[in-house]
Amino acid sequence: MIKTSEWVSLGHPDKTADYISCYLLDRFLEKDPQTHFAVEVMLKDSYVTLGGEVTSKAKFSDEEITQFVREAVNEVGYTRAYQENWGKENAICGDDLKVTSYIGLQSADINHGVSRDAWGDQGIFHGMAVNLPKFGFMPMDHALAKELGQQLFASGLGGLDIKTLVATDNGRVSHVTVAIPQLRNCDNSAKIRDVIQKVTGCTDIILNGADNYESHSSIADCGITGRKLAVDFYGGNCRIGGGSPWTKDATKADLTLNIHARKLALDYMRQHKLDCVYTSLSCSIGLADVEISYQDASGNELHNEKTIALPSKLIASYGLNKPVFTSLCRNGLFSQLN
Repeated sequence: MIKTSEWVSLGHPDKTADYISCYLLDRFLEKDPQTHFAVEVMLKDSYVTLGGEVTSKAKFSDEEITQFVREAVNEVGYTRAYQENWGKENAICGDDLKVTSYIGLQSADINHGVSRDAWGDQGIFHGMAVNLPKFGFMPMDHALAKELGQQLFASGLGGLDIKTLVATDNGRVSHVTVAIPQLRNCDNSAKIRDVIQKVTGCTDIILNGADNYESHSSIADCGITGRKLAVDFYGGNCRIGGGSPWTKDATKADLTLNIHARKLALDYMRQHKLDCVYTSLSCSIGLADVEISYQDASGNELHNEKTIALPSKLIASYGLNKPVFTSLCRNGLFSQLN
């Protein structure tokens, strides 16, 4: 069976939008660990629109919020020097961003539920673990797409807006597709192919299938938070819940219970010595109850239970009341679990 997963770098506009939201949340958490935060980001050309709700003891002016957005994009790598190298027609610069903010307070009804140590939203969450220690107990295609993309992102062999796609067939990499910006006067195709072969062992490679790829970042594509969920979770190997993990604080559950679903799958797989385990979780707004189901690779239910999962305890156990969100966004949602 052919399985395929993709990965995108922080320089991809959608992931840059995710990173901006995470960066803002970390600034609030530094001053108030009890911050309630849900902010979406849209990024097009040099214009950034923020929309959502924040309730926090930390208070920032519009000017400070704008500065945080600029800092986040510079951290991704879209600096003045980068733009000068690629040209304004091809890439953005964090220093030039114009920010419009539409941020209000968290709903009093939601706050009422969260204040009694209950989840701030209802939702469904899915996890999985595969007994492949070499790949961090993640599916092979997903792990290799991520590893390849991160190496190319750090290599300097092209621009920051990178997509990788790895297809496997019965445990063997069958083909690889990569899109990475290249300056017209600086073609690193041979070196990029060397990196691809070293990481994946594959020689069947499509590199920049549309030939020229120079214009990138939000100059070439509009970025919106929450559009790369398959990248954030398990690639093409697992069902995905409905919420983005990057645009909310941990009480909203979209981050916390997705991490918890992964941890439960890892623990169950190791305890019962299985090759693959899937988990499905659901919760209700205003309650701490969580329903959990465990399934094998064929979808047969192995066990189910309903338990009290107090947000405060899970958030503390995973360290999610601290400014760790940009690190998770950069390194991967489950990077601290293996």
